[in-house]
Amino acid sequence: MMRLPRRTVPGVAALLLTAAACAGPAGARLSPAPENGPASGAPTGAASGQAGGQATAAGAQRRPFTLVASGDVLPHAVIIRQAQADADGEGYDFHPMLAGVRPVISAADLALCHMETVYGPDGGPFTGYPSFKSPPQVAQALRDTGYDSCSTASNHTLDDGAEGIRRTLDAMDAAGLRHAGSARTAEEAARPALLTAGGATLAHLAYSYDTNGIPLPEGRPWAVNLIDRDRILADARAARRSGADLVVVSIHWGTEWQDEPDEQQLTLARGLTAARTDGGPDIDLILGTHAHIPQAYEKVNGTWVVYGMGDQVAGDMVNYSDAFDPRGNMGTIARFTFAPPAAGGGRWTVSRAEFVPQLMDLGPPHRVLVLPEAVRQHPDRSDFAAALDHIRSVVLSRSAADAGLTMAP
Repeated sequence: MMRLPRRTVPGVAALLLTAAACAGPAGARLSPAPENGPASGAPTGAASGQAGGQATAAGAQRRPFTLVASGDVLPHAVIIRQAQADADGEGYDFHPMLAGVRPVISAADLALCHMETVYGPDGGPFTGYPSFKSPPQVAQALRDTGYDSCSTASNHTLDDGAEGIRRTLDAMDAAGLRHAGSARTAEEAARPALLTAGGATLAHLAYSYDTNGIPLPEGRPWAVNLIDRDRILADARAARRSGADLVVVSIHWGTEWQDEPDEQQLTLARGLTAARTDGGPDIDLILGTHAHIPQAYEKVNGTWVVYGMGDQVAGDMVNYSDAFDPRGNMGTIARFTFAPPAAGGGRWTVSRAEFVPQLMDLGPPHRVLVLPEAVRQHPDRSDFAAALDHIRSVVLSRSAADAGLTMAP
């Protein structure tokens, strides 16, 4: 069992300003990026075959598309051992662990994950809590599960300094997995991650409340994006100037083991969603991580906010009463359908909002399950049914159902 350090989001005004969200451009199901990231912030994907890779999605036929996102990938020591066992002792294989959610993730047009930890050297050593160094094979498993981009800004991003960031982003590039939230160079930090789907260009930005007190590397103030409301909005507006039709922000925030969003989450969500430019929202969707348990979804100022998606991959979780807490292995997959504007110059809007409850079944073996399906297949598992009921109650606790949110069957 593992205990995670209690952290709450500090006052926003006190946080360091950082560079724009990192990572090169992205598009659904892309080829690997060149070393140290792509050369520009232009979207790729369907446009990548055109001259210079500089074409945008503007000329593509617009259609509705789905975006899914999920919570913390946090390989504790027991998870690392499970991946080693799944590889029959020959390396580390995270594919079996994630196979249960692959149908949901791969069916979406775009899929975003949250890579909480950094990667160790190819041959290890690999460590879990409190200072994580995960096997780099995680990246390929996430890509093969269907993910297109991962947020990489968290309180564990500096667990192995600048070298940990480099190894992590190098492995993601090699897997064809884009990233936002940490960077190897100032140039990379200044580029938004741009993805394409449905004829739209979407910017993925990511920020964390802190790095567990570890200072940013000397001369690298841009290494990890830290939360600052004004900077997030400036980055969002810059992304739109770079061609983004939509801006999705991943935020590592909140109070661990607290079902309800804390006051800083509520305040920041209101501030970000209230911001408008030319009559339209600066941010189209907010995706929260860090609390390790599911939190509410809410429509704030007309924009969907997911306060916390919980953990997707984690070991046995112990709360601050020194007790095993099954909530630490619960999570949701957020699924939003975006519809194109009805007329030129209009904005893309969310036409459908859903959540898919999921659970890391501790087995053995450790496996991520889609809960509604697991409940149907295992009617004798009262713990599955109880987890489903708890997730549904928490997710809908701020009147999201009245705003149109539904649980996927």
